[in-house]
Amino acid sequence: MSIERVRAYFDPLGRADQILEFSVSSATVDLAAKALGVAPQRIAKSISFRGKDGGCLLVVAAGDAKIDNGKFKARFGTKAKMLSPVEVEAETGHAVGGVCPFALPEAGVWVYLDVSLQRFDTVFPAAGSANSAIQLTCAQLYTDSGALGWVDVCKGWQEEDAVPVAAGQ
Repeated sequence: MSIERVRAYFDPLGRADQILEFSVSSATVDLAAKALGVAPQRIAKSISFRGKDGGCLLVVAAGDAKIDNGKFKARFGTKAKMLSPVEVEAETGHAVGGVCPFALPEAGVWVYLDVSLQRFDTVFPAAGSANSAIQLTCAQLYTDSGALGWVDVCKGWQEEDAVPVAAGQ
C-alpha cells in the first residue's frame, strides 16, 4: 500500500507519526481542505507531467495555483502534458488522489516545487493515499521530497503574498 511506503519513508526522518489519516476522502484539493479544516490554498497538490526526456515531472503547487503552459514550456522545454491516471500510478507508485513527492521510484521521477507554496508557513501534501496528508514547512517539503528546485510555472494565485525562500531550501 502506498501510504505504508510513505510511512516507511518518513520513519527515519522522525515524521512517520505526523501522517494524518482521515475517515473521509482527501483526494482533491477541496476535499483535503475540508478534511483538514484549512484553506484550499494550503493544500500542496502534486501534478504529474511527461518530461522532455520521457520521464515524469512532478510539480507540487498550492491548491489555488494552475499550471501556466507558457511558463511550463519555458522552464522545462516541453509542452505541459499531464499523465493519465494509469501512467501516474505506474511512474510514481501512487494512485491519483494520493500522489505525493515521497517514496517515489529511485529513477525517472523529478520533483519540483512551485513558488506558489512559499506564501505559507506550512502546507499539506498527500501522504500516499486518498485519505491522508502531512503538515510540513516549505523547507521540510523541499528537503523531504528531494526536490530539484523551486520553479515558477503556475498562475492564478496571489503572488504578492509569496515569501521568498532561500536558495537550497
